[in-house]
Amino acid sequence: MGSHMQERIAASTLRDESDLEVRAGQRLPYGFEIQSYGSERETSAIEFETDLMIVENAGEAGWKPRVVLEAKMRTVTTHDAITYSHKAAHHKAVHPYLRYGIILGDRSHYPLPGRLYRHGAHFDFMVSFTDTSPTRTEMDQFSSVLRDEIEASRAYERLIYESRRRDRDHYTLFHRRLQLK
Repeated sequence: MGSHMQERIAASTLRDESDLEVRAGQRLPYGFEIQSYGSERETSAIEFETDLMIVENAGEAGWKPRVVLEAKMRTVTTHDAITYSHKAAHHKAVHPYLRYGIILGDRSHYPLPGRLYRHGAHFDFMVSFTDTSPTRTEMDQFSSVLRDEIEASRAYERLIYESRRRDRDHYTLFHRRLQLK
């Protein structure tokens, strides 16, 4: 599902956003260890490799991860669901605005397995494709979800990091919607 999926996401989801790109195999920190204290802290990052990641380029400031996509073909075990969800939780601890999802490919007529709902608590979205590559309809739906997730990441980042600004937007309602198809 690697490079072909990377190209399809870039073409269908990111076509209007030049500051976004899809990366395959990108390593992303899930923790930092403090090795010593002194005039400056000495730290080291601990990283997991991701299958696909949508990043936002921020010019000289570098880049920010927006959406991580983990991919599995045909089957997903309970162990897979627990492991990937655990990985998502760790990445989100370092990048609290990050959105995280799992893609299942080559699923034929099978829906998302119940074990993902039960053990995938840290996934923001899950999608199942009938073949190794999504149909046009599946890709259109998936692209819509990805665009929503990119915007959710940006909005959540503003909520977290601009919460003390005097000119911030003020909200009295926060709701995470559940959408099933």
